[in-house]
Amino acid sequence: MKTILQSVALGAALVTSPFAAQADGHGQDLSYVLVSHAPDSDTWWNTIKNGIALAGEQMGVNVEYRNPPTGDIADMARIIEQAAASSPDGIITTLADFDVLKGPISNAVDQGIDVIIMNTGTPDQAREIGALMYVGQPEYDAGFAAGVRAKGEGVTNFLCVNHAIQQPTVGERCRGYADGLGIELGDAMLDSGTDPAEVKNKVMAFLSANEDVDGILTLGPVSADPTIAALNEMGLAGELHFGTFDLGEEIVKGIKDGTINWGIDQQPFLQAYMPVVILTNWDRYGVLPGNNINSGPGFVTASGLEKVEAFAGEFR
Repeated sequence: MKTILQSVALGAALVTSPFAAQADGHGQDLSYVLVSHAPDSDTWWNTIKNGIALAGEQMGVNVEYRNPPTGDIADMARIIEQAAASSPDGIITTLADFDVLKGPISNAVDQGIDVIIMNTGTPDQAREIGALMYVGQPEYDAGFAAGVRAKGEGVTNFLCVNHAIQQPTVGERCRGYADGLGIELGDAMLDSGTDPAEVKNKVMAFLSANEDVDGILTLGPVSADPTIAALNEMGLAGELHFGTFDLGEEIVKGIKDGTINWGIDQQPFLQAYMPVVILTNWDRYGVLPGNNINSGPGFVTASGLEKVEAFAGEFR
């Protein structure tokens, strides 16, 4: 397992188990492709890569990870088409933009390829395009839960830092958060971009212009890490309520030192690991869970960091 995980960390695209052909006792050599919308620069997805690698080894199947290097959704659509053309036994894919991706995914289903939607998208969208199921965190529901919690913790006016404005489903986190607070979203969702210096400067400018903001929500390490830097520079670290989606090294540090109140863990390992297990058992034995699988949201606070720290960047 260690060798496989190391190869994934080095960016290897294909992870193959030497026992794939005989693992089920029937000589089946099963192959699955996971296609994500993530750019190469987003290290959060290393946990996804580790998830499919471990599942591939344990189940004795071939697994492959593909993504658009820059995160371009049109490029992702082409990758899905290419994956379908290679006739794998199944495709696991995110659904970051339903309008752009529904065609290629539906075409794969029409070709007889089993599909599972993971990470982004919704159970309803997965059903509409003919996927077997959805494994992930319903984004609006997670945002709403975050808003309800933040309201109970005193937030009355907020900033939501969105580093992935081009992905409609990610924005649902901000909309859910606003609804959970009982506040109109309005101009509170900041299109921050992904450049750390730009994110930091935009957050500082917004907070300077809106001194009544008492709560911040970031949507992942890409926006959380520069926001932490912005608060430190402004002397506001620990002064504003700060919640974030996802976990990462700087986020964990922020939770520990009191800069961040909590992180929302969608358990990306499960989002990659479970679809491989499910597809394998579906192909081998015809068994399938009767419901979609919600991998999150789960709130991680300073009191629950032990295992997160132990497996950060690998399985958490």
